[in-house]
Amino acid sequence: MGWRTRLIPVVVACPLFLQNLDTSVMATALPSIARALDVQPLRLNLAITAYLLSLAVFLPLSGWCAERFGARRVFCWAIGLFALGSALCGMAQTLHQLVLFRILQGMGGALMVPVGRLILLRSVPAALMVSAMVWFTVPPTIGRMLGPLFGGAIVSFTSWRWIFFVNVPFGLLGIALALHFLPGPRPGEAAPAPPRFDGVGFGLLALGLTAVLGTVEIAGKGLVAGWLQWLAGGVGVAALGIYVWRSRRTAAPLIDLTILRHPTYRASIVGGMPLRIAIGASPFLLPLMMQLGFGLSPLESGLITVATAVGSLATRVVVTRTIGWLGFKPLLLGTTVMTSLAYASYSLFTPATPHPLIFATLMLGGLVNSMGMVALQTLGYSEIPKPRMSHATTLATMAQQLSLSLGVLFGAALLGLAAHWRGGDPAHLAAGDFAPAYWAIACVTLLSLLWFVRLDPNAGAELRGPAS
Repeated sequence: MGWRTRLIPVVVACPLFLQNLDTSVMATALPSIARALDVQPLRLNLAITAYLLSLAVFLPLSGWCAERFGARRVFCWAIGLFALGSALCGMAQTLHQLVLFRILQGMGGALMVPVGRLILLRSVPAALMVSAMVWFTVPPTIGRMLGPLFGGAIVSFTSWRWIFFVNVPFGLLGIALALHFLPGPRPGEAAPAPPRFDGVGFGLLALGLTAVLGTVEIAGKGLVAGWLQWLAGGVGVAALGIYVWRSRRTAAPLIDLTILRHPTYRASIVGGMPLRIAIGASPFLLPLMMQLGFGLSPLESGLITVATAVGSLATRVVVTRTIGWLGFKPLLLGTTVMTSLAYASYSLFTPATPHPLIFATLMLGGLVNSMGMVALQTLGYSEIPKPRMSHATTLATMAQQLSLSLGVLFGAALLGLAAHWRGGDPAHLAAGDFAPAYWAIACVTLLSLLWFVRLDPNAGAELRGPAS
């Protein structure tokens, strides 16, 4: 694998580095931000879900924009928009301002991640895709690893606002690397005309996703009348259903759902959703458990929770050979079970649990989780024709962000239920409130097995390389 084949996935993964750094830093700083803005810690999940919701709403535009304006150009402009949103978040004075600027951040993130993945899939041969995907995971893993440390150090020694300001220089670096190393249009090469923009389809997707996720977010919080929640949820489901019906009858839909006919892609999108919901919930719960449940400082919490990113980074050493030895299906089945056991083991943590033991357990959980996700992402695109890659990357990223958003909402709801069951309230969380949440996450993770067991044993054989 040449240096350029390694460099392209690293550069296009810079947006994921920014996103993971942003999310993990913010998760570590949630209690401090809550005190500064005078809100309950669980209410700050609005700032997280607003970002993820914005991603889900604007993601359908990414494929069309890449075809219309050029992938590298859209990629650079998206990173710039994300950096601008980050700077404004650092200036926010209220929760409402923070949520608004997080939506702007999400608009940038919605374009930069799928377009970067599209550049990768178009630039790397299939035989080298496993290795490329492994390198693709390195920057986001470093972002997750630095995030808790950055968050803990920033909150301990300076203002929480710097957790957002730090994204700006990284964003500028990502733009410079993209302009220098990523392939652009060849001189004199005429790009094929993109299909006409499906404005009606975009409107249906935006309405449906906003209404459904908004309903989930406000459910049980008494913010609006119950009948209005049901109405909003019904409108959202209806809008998504109309989009599905209409997309089958439209020559050039914004997102062509017929790509779900490919078994490996369907397993990656639908089967991977429970896994991704758990991935979204756990980083939200861990810092809260360490700080509010166990009484650790933000820096101590960051030094412990960085273990999951260390485990994910170690994946690069073993995953390629493991896929070549076992194949995709056995690896997905095994890592899903082990990931579920890892989440279940987190429920056994108490304030008296030795910190080295917590670190080792989190590191093992990060390793098996990352191995499964690398295998799933690589296998998912194995059957997709090149001309339809933009649809595949857009839908995959949209499903991923929806799952992560649901994971944050799921984690917050589980904590609220556990607190009420204990007789307390979500404003005063106790260490025991986190154990039921992690047991529930462990059970949800196992639902992915229902899809993975249906995979062909030889699925992705052409991607396994010489080690197989």
